[in-house]
Amino acid sequence: MRALRPGRRPVRWLPIAPATALLTLFLAGPIAYCVYLAFTDTQLTGQEAASFVGLANFRRAFGDPDFVNAVLLTLAFTVISSIVGQNTLGFALAALMRRASGPVRSLTGAVVIAAWVLPEIVAGFLLYTFFNRRGTLNAVLEWLHLPQQNWLFTLPILAVSFANVWRGTAFSMLVYSAALDGIPREVTEAAEVDGASGLRRFRHITLPMLRRSIGTNLMLNTLQTLSVFGLIWAMTRGGPGNRSQTLPVFMYDQAFLKSLIGYGTAVALLLLLVGGLFAVVYVRLLREEV
Repeated sequence: MRALRPGRRPVRWLPIAPATALLTLFLAGPIAYCVYLAFTDTQLTGQEAASFVGLANFRRAFGDPDFVNAVLLTLAFTVISSIVGQNTLGFALAALMRRASGPVRSLTGAVVIAAWVLPEIVAGFLLYTFFNRRGTLNAVLEWLHLPQQNWLFTLPILAVSFANVWRGTAFSMLVYSAALDGIPREVTEAAEVDGASGLRRFRHITLPMLRRSIGTNLMLNTLQTLSVFGLIWAMTRGGPGNRSQTLPVFMYDQAFLKSLIGYGTAVALLLLLVGGLFAVVYVRLLREEV
């Protein structure tokens, strides 16, 4: 049979053409329109026609103390709840469940995954009742004769960070459970026979073999956490004041409560840029050899 010449080869991209068209229509199209809005003074009300303002919205953002505060709170929220909280707790649960009995493993997995499958707004209201001044946490502290406080007022960013950890840890647990199951038992058993301690086995065997799973999990968790809105809105609405106002909440406040669509869209593009920077860092780390 004669080999097909390059010009007669089947078009390899043809099977993915429908998916590419849909992504272009429903993803690239809205993003392009948002880019256009970010350079205008579009408002929801009281405006006959929008005008092009160039980089004015971006200059306004970088000179706005509330925007700087939102950036810092977003970074704190992401580091505490995603990079440290969900990642560490998810790995710990996955490692402990490997050693647990069948009933304990099933019960723990069901409880953790139940928090994950809850809608974000429902989880927000549940955690609001937990941290409220008259909520579950203070009731337990009162029963233990410990001091209580209004956690949503005194430590709002930590409260919403804990809520995000509670809701999102299941994903990390599932990722690490699958990754740990993929480590050959012969390798760890051989290291144990050679006298390697548990810490050395973890450092020189487990971590290197989980490097890609850790990087992938961190990237997905970070990008998801950067966009969390419903959870924070249900618990604090960015308050008190602006002490838990992350970038998604700040963007919503500017675009829909203050009707500054152009400025809010510029903030959204900056948030997209932050997510892109995180993604580039993680992709570069995944390419590096341990």
